Amino acid sequence: MVEDEYFIASDLKRALEAHGMVVVGPVGRVADALALIEREPMDVATLDVNLGTAMCYPIAEQLKVRGVPFLFLTGYDGWTLPEWLRDVPLLIKPFDSAAVIAAVRALCGLEKVT
Repeated sequence: MVEDEYFIASDLKRALEAHGMVVVGPVGRVADALALIEREPMDVATLDVNLGTAMCYPIAEQLKVRGVPFLFLTGYDGWTLPEWLRDVPLLIKPFDSAAVIAAVRALCGLEKVT
């Protein structure tokens, strides 16, 4: 999980773990996320687009290279993303944790996205 807002990260981590998911992170900086990708296996990732002083695009690129599905949790509209990322699922903040859980499960092939 890549999220630079402490309360969002904390609440989301708790919600995901309550549904039996193992959360790697959260981290809030690009360098920390890239290091996490190098050392931890993961099935799916959630990315905040704007990480304060940087955008998450290098993280997204590495996840794509490794074939790890991910979704954006952001306050940005999809059209603001670079074209090569516009096919990535996106939930706009503020989001409901149930929607995130459903999206993560869908990326893992556990349920359909509606």
